[in-house]
Formats: sequence, structure tokens, C-alpha cells
Amino acid sequence: MPIRRLDPVLVDRIAAGEVIERPAAAVKELVENALDAGATRVDIVIDAGGRRLIRVWDDGSGMNADDLVLSVERHATSKIPDEDLFAISTFGFRGEALPSIAAVSRLEIVSRNEAESTAHAISVDAGSVRPPRPAARARGTTVEVRDLFAAVPARLKFLKGDRAEASAVAEVVKRLAMAHANTRFTLSGDGVAALDYQHVGEGPDGFARRVAEVMGREFRENSVALELQREGLSIKGFAGLPAYTRASAGAIHLFVNGRPVRDKLLTGAVRGAYADLLPAGRYPAIALYLEIDARAVDVNVHPAKAEVRFREAGLVRALVVSAIGDALRGAGIRPVTQASERAIAAFGAGGAFGRTSYREAGWNNDAFAPIEHVSGERAGANAGRALGFAEGQESFDYASRPSGAVEPQAPEPDSATEAEAFPLGAARAQLHENYIIAQTRDGLVIVDQHAAHERLVYERLKRERSTRGIERQIMLTPEIVDLDPSDCARLLEQGQLLEELGLVIEPFGPGAIAVREAPAALASGKLRQLITDLVDSFEEWGTASALERKLDHVLATMACHGSVRSGRRLRAEEMDALLRQMEATPGAEVCNHGRPTFITLKLAEIERLFKRR
Repeated sequence: MPIRRLDPVLVDRIAAGEVIERPAAAVKELVENALDAGATRVDIVIDAGGRRLIRVWDDGSGMNADDLVLSVERHATSKIPDEDLFAISTFGFRGEALPSIAAVSRLEIVSRNEAESTAHAISVDAGSVRPPRPAARARGTTVEVRDLFAAVPARLKFLKGDRAEASAVAEVVKRLAMAHANTRFTLSGDGVAALDYQHVGEGPDGFARRVAEVMGREFRENSVALELQREGLSIKGFAGLPAYTRASAGAIHLFVNGRPVRDKLLTGAVRGAYADLLPAGRYPAIALYLEIDARAVDVNVHPAKAEVRFREAGLVRALVVSAIGDALRGAGIRPVTQASERAIAAFGAGGAFGRTSYREAGWNNDAFAPIEHVSGERAGANAGRALGFAEGQESFDYASRPSGAVEPQAPEPDSATEAEAFPLGAARAQLHENYIIAQTRDGLVIVDQHAAHERLVYERLKRERSTRGIERQIMLTPEIVDLDPSDCARLLEQGQLLEELGLVIEPFGPGAIAVREAPAALASGKLRQLITDLVDSFEEWGTASALERKLDHVLATMACHGSVRSGRRLRAEEMDALLRQMEATPGAEVCNHGRPTFITLKLAEIERLFKRR
């Protein structure tokens, strides 16, 4: 078959498929045009998810009749004044959006600029352009798109339902609103929840209010501000606390020079910053804004401009990870409202306390006796179910057990009452030999002792590795671990890596290894189970994984086996020491697996449970 030129209308429709794949993409292009025109207000109306109608009104600079004619021609633009594709400071610049939309719909544009005494309108029906005509409107532009994809019915089959398409439009509007706090955005129409983001002004305050307005009050209560300026890159935003997670990546909002993007490099950097803080299958919530020289970033790598490419990608990634990490570490220990709300719900009308009395549950008044009164014969009688501190409990000596080296980082309080002023308060009891109950001045805290100490040991191992190397302890008697011969070989292949982490192993006959040295923080832990878990870890991660991630993963496994186990009774001073070190340790609100280490209940919430409020 001979080569021939495609019909111009067909060319436009093919191009439209690259730029406008759904109504949300059309809304994005039109709103970006309004922002480039300097609009301070943008109103969007849709019908049938945008398939039947999209109307975008703005109060921007507008166009005259000649500009209207050029605006619907392909590759006609006002946004590259110097024809320099390496210094793009506007959203649109290709001159494809309006022609692409016009090729697959019925398009009408009404616009007026300040220099004109009247507005003008132009219509395009499936690529057929009608000449401009006089119209009436104030300064600005109104773009109306009807029957999207009517010219290419096959494309309609790939659209989702009206509700899903409307939701995608709302998401586009939210992301653009987050990037432009000085612009008012409204969205209305059939099948979509109305949005109205007011003009909140420029500067840090306006920026913070817009993020809270779009992402919700709960996000702002469970996030920390971040800011970093280095190497010509400015990073700001809000990072959600590690324990405040989402089921999908939809709450990761990324912006480069005011442009919402879904960039793999930046997403990977965000995930890397939260790598050892999130549970499997959960994602962080974050609003991250990058400002960088236009010549250092290429926005011309994707037809829909949804991705960017950085000149120094490694530097950008490192700075993003650093900015998020510094913000989370500097936040101190903070409770997460999600966990507290779940706890309140559990105690509420549908919980066990709402259905069963304490006598029906098998409790008696002795269980509520003050801790200091549990002694003597009563202590012996109740030893099997002791709920609090007791003189006869097994001691866990932190000084003699490296695996329990919990040293308070804050000044020791003179009394338990003063300890209540600390974020995690003063330890009052231990429940089921795993949960520490602490009292603060305005409520109480419940701490999972194993999860908390697991994080402390992990952070200690990381500090040792990055400074002087992990401290080892020679085993008086080598620990012999029997394994499958193939597992032995796999583990011995990683011998150098394990030695860097303080674990020295050597073969001990067929199907066995001997542990000669172990990290001091783990020497008294369950080394047999640790070795078995390491075999599984190396099988899962393989040898091609990044060394840093593998090291952290192995350290996390080690920390799990070297921490205070569930079922260990602790003395009051040991519990307080654990609380004080949690307060001084970054990331202590979650364990290595991303589970929360504590929850808080405010006194007002407790009083509501008892109908005192």
C-alpha cells in the first residue's frame, strides 16, 4: 500500500486521543489555560461526568477575535515567547489542548480582553471551524464543551460511569486548587459534589489553609510542615505522620513549579522516606511542592504533561527524602487521631463495655484495686493475673541486658506528678504483660511495649551502623542453628553483609551454622528464630536489591527479635524509661512494621464515655 498523508481531521482526532483521554483531562487543560491567563476565579460546571457538558468560566486576561481564530489551530500558542522549550514557565505551551478538544466535540469559546469593547465567540463542531462573531460577556473567557467524543463514538466505550468520571474531574480540580491558593475554584453539576475553594491569599498562611481545605482537617492535625532550600531547589509542604496512612497512593500530592504531577521519581522518593515507617499495603498522605529553575526540569516528556524529568534526578530524590525525614524526625512524638478515634469507637455503644457488665465479663472488684495495695498474700493469690506493678514480678534489668538498653533521654522528673507533663506521661500499670498504661495531665496513653521497644532497638542499630559500626558481643558458647543445606548456603553467601551488621556466622558441618558474634543489642535475643527469618528475608529480597534497603530490612528483622517481648513484666522505672526514650526517638509512634506503638485518650473523651459531658 502506498504511503499517503492522513486527513487533517483524522490527524486531529488521533492527537486528541493522546491529550484528551477522558473528561477530566479536558477540564485540566481548560483550567490550566485559565490560570495561565491570570484568572483569580475559575468556575467549572459539568453534566454526565463531563461527557455531555463541560463549561469553564474565568476572569483572566481574555482574547480578541484574531486570538480566538488562532486558539483552535494546532500548535498555535502564546506561552513560549522566546521559542525556548528549555525554560517553560506556563502550564500549557504545545498548542494542542483546544484543537484536540474541538476535534472530538462541539466547542464554543466566548472571550473578551481589556482592550476590546465587546466580546467575541467562535464555534468548532468536530473540527469544523466557524468564523468568530460578536458576543456579550465581561473580561475573561468561557469555554463550553458539549458531547465530548461524539465524533469518535468508539472512545465513549472506554469511559467509566458518569459518577466515576465526575469523581475524576473533582480530583483534578482539587489538585489544581492545592497549587493555587490565590485563586477561587468552584465545581458544580449533575452527579458531582459541589466544591467551592475560596480565595485564601498567598504566603504560608494561605497555603496552609488551602491544603487543609482540600485534604481535610484530619490531615492537618496529623501532619507536620516541611521546608528545605538547597542546591537551587525549594521544597515545602506537609507530610502525614507515619501512623496516619491511606489504602492507596491517592493522597500523595506532588507539584513541580505549581504543576500537579504524578512522577515516578518523586513518588519513589516519598515511599523511600517512609520506607520503614509504613505497614505493608499502606501509603502516606503528603502534599509536596517543589520549586526549581525551569531549565533544570523538562515538562515536555508526556503528552498530558503529567510527568517531568529532572536534570539532576539523584539530587532531587535525595533532597526530597531528606526534607521529609527531617520533618518527621523534628515533629517529636505525636498521637494520631485515627488510632484515638478507633479506641473511642471500641469503647462506645457498640463495644464490649456497651454490651456486657464487668461482672458478666468475669471481673470482680479485686481487679480494680490500687496497684500499691496488691501485695503479700493477695499478690500471691493474684499472681496468675496480676494487672499492675508487683514487688514479686520478674525483673527485667536493662543495665545487664543489652537488648533492653532503654535509657531516658529527658531529665528525670522528681515525682510521678511531674512525669505527667511529658508527652507520654507517667507509667501507672501494665496490662496483660504487654500494654503500659500511662497518665498524662489531660488523659491517658496506652503503649504496646514490644512494638515501642522494637522501634527503639532498630533506631539504635541504625545509629551504630552509620557512626562507629554496630557493637558486637562474642558468644561465650556459639549458637548452633540447624538449617536446610540450601538455606545454609544462601545465608553464608551473605556472610559479609551480616558481618557488617554485627552478626558473625560460619559453617558448622553439613546443614548447620554457628553464630560466633551477635550485635550487642541482640545477643540475648532469640538467635535461632532470627537466623530462620533472615533466610526467608534473603530469599524474598534476593541479591539484586539495593544494599541500603536490604541493610535496613535486615536490621528491622534483628530489632524485632532483640526487643522487649510481649509477656515480660516490667517495673515502674523501666516503663518510665521506655516512655522517655520513645519521646526522644524519631518515628517512635510506629514500630518497624508500621503499626502504632501507642494511642491516646483525652480526659474529655473519657468523660463523654461515662456521660459526664
